[in-house]
Amino acid sequence: MADEIVSKNKPCDKNNRDEVALELMKFIAVSTGYGKGAPTAGFSGGKSGSRSSEEYADSLLELFQRCRQAVEQPLKGE
Repeated sequence: MADEIVSKNKPCDKNNRDEVALELMKFIAVSTGYGKGAPTAGFSGGKSGSRSSEEYADSLLELFQRCRQAVEQPLKGE
C-alpha cells in the first residue's frame, strides 16, 4: 500500500527539472540582483539606471531558459 502512494505522488522528470531550474534562477536573481540594472550614485535627475518592468521580466525569463539548459545537460561522467 505504501508503494502505491509513492508511485502516485512521484512527479514526472520534466516537472522536476523545471522546478530545479526555477529554484536555481531564483537563487541567482536574488543573490546577484540579476536584471535590475546598475544602481546610480547620488541624484541622477531621473530613472536612467532603472529598467522597465518588461525589461526586467524579459531578463528573468532569459535567465530561466539558461538555467533550464544547464539543468538538462548531462553530467560529464554519464
